[in-house]
Amino acid sequence: MIFLHVFFNSIKLPKKEAMFRLNRIGMDIAVIYMFFLLGLVSIPALIKQLTATSGLGADLNVIFKLIYFFMFYYLPLTVLVFIAISFVAYIGRGIAHFMERKLRYSILWKMVAFTTTIPFILYLIIAFIIPVSDAYLLLTFIFSVGLLFKMISIYPKRRK
Repeated sequence: MIFLHVFFNSIKLPKKEAMFRLNRIGMDIAVIYMFFLLGLVSIPALIKQLTATSGLGADLNVIFKLIYFFMFYYLPLTVLVFIAISFVAYIGRGIAHFMERKLRYSILWKMVAFTTTIPFILYLIIAFIIPVSDAYLLLTFIFSVGLLFKMISIYPKRRK
């Protein structure tokens, strides 16, 4: 139930109410939400892997294909996405400093993680229709930084 609330509030970003509701959510919920979201994003690749008739791993049993998929697609994807989120949150730390906002890295990390909802859901829908190039990842990065900039500007400035 909480993940559904997180999903709907993530879609409403950068609205102020949704942003402050998501900031009250713990880091553990944010990380588990990202695992679920990445699992959804991985579905088109999983279907492609299971229905492949030629190539690496095509002759494997279904169970081994699932293990192969988990080891060589889902885990690297998860690691790379978490590194990218951490990098964008670090950029957000610099933006917050220059805009004179007092925001901790953990809040920025959660905000960036929740901004990936819309691009990942769009990727999921588009990947079922046509193959998606890696340039989409650059668009996701730009979208997250832009939305993060907008959300940082909502916070009040530091008191001097």
